[in-house]
Amino acid sequence: MTFFQFEADFVDSLRCIPMQVRYKLDTCGVKLKLPDWNNFSQDERQQLVNLACETETEVQVYRKLLHQFVTGHGGDRPSDLPIDPAPEWHHGSIIPTSVQEQSNNFGLSLTPAQWASLTRLQRFALIKLSRSNHENRNFLPAMKEFELA
Repeated sequence: MTFFQFEADFVDSLRCIPMQVRYKLDTCGVKLKLPDWNNFSQDERQQLVNLACETETEVQVYRKLLHQFVTGHGGDRPSDLPIDPAPEWHHGSIIPTSVQEQSNNFGLSLTPAQWASLTRLQRFALIKLSRSNHENRNFLPAMKEFELA
């Protein structure tokens, strides 16, 4: 389990969806709404944190479990999203424009070597934090945590 320091204010309670779960949601192509996440029990949230979602079988199991949890709490079946076979965070050699622009906003310059040195989850986090209007506040803390600033 990997939780980032910039998530420290909510990971103990799991009141928000942590990056590692958001990564798995993108991997299995499910759009999970925060109200649905908040309907899950603490044990269900922890299962989603702990459950692997890498192989095709694991991805299908994860997707099915998400659907069961949401509908089990009276929610509508979550929307399925297309799964990108080659998402940006898999490319260690290409820095996404949104990440470069957000870095530049903070007076930082991210090099290809720095980008390549990050894990897929770290690259995923920076991509999400560079795009999301309400989470841009965590972009600089993430850059510092990943020793890029």
